[in-house]
Amino acid sequence: MGLHLTLCMADWGHLREIHVKDRIRALNEAISPTGLDHDGYGTLGLAEGWVWSPNQDPAWCAEYRFFCTSGSYKTQSRAGDGWDDMRVLVHASLRDAMDRFLNGLIWDEDPANDPTLTGGGGFFPPAADRRWSNLLLVCSPEAATDKADAWGRAAPRLQELRSAFAAECEGWAGRPDTFEEFTTLLHEWGDVVTEAAGRGWGLVGLP
Repeated sequence: MGLHLTLCMADWGHLREIHVKDRIRALNEAISPTGLDHDGYGTLGLAEGWVWSPNQDPAWCAEYRFFCTSGSYKTQSRAGDGWDDMRVLVHASLRDAMDRFLNGLIWDEDPANDPTLTGGGGFFPPAADRRWSNLLLVCSPEAATDKADAWGRAAPRLQELRSAFAAECEGWAGRPDTFEEFTTLLHEWGDVVTEAAGRGWGLVGLP
């Protein structure tokens, strides 16, 4: 079936009140409340976008369901690999903005510094086995703010990526199928980091 990404936006202040070892469990329970229909709660009939559980008072966590993917992490990974291939062909100023935006979300500038292996600097438990992380991404509120700023600089220039995408991704297995597919996913991530930054919240990717 493959790996699935469950993306959460959460109030770090609320999570600090929960013991480190219990924070992942608390997130899972918040987005999958017992006795409720996980596919429908808080969506007002929509299957995508921000989903809020009705059992939070006040609300401190929400799940984001991508419009342009089935939820499979493979889509995110393919996009990250695509960026890794094409970035050397991109103008330095746009490359810097895209690197800051995507690093730790769908692409790792240095995989050895992956925060999911260390629990995001100790905010979450570290992976018990480095071969299989118990988190797919950890983005603190401060990092979300930085990424929203980088996205603001990158978003108006996405068309500049078209030639690099054609050279490094078009027609290649394991890469996004089309430039439009790639940029649509980027826009969704842009919306995600902008919302998190606006609230002063962080992001967590649960498998």
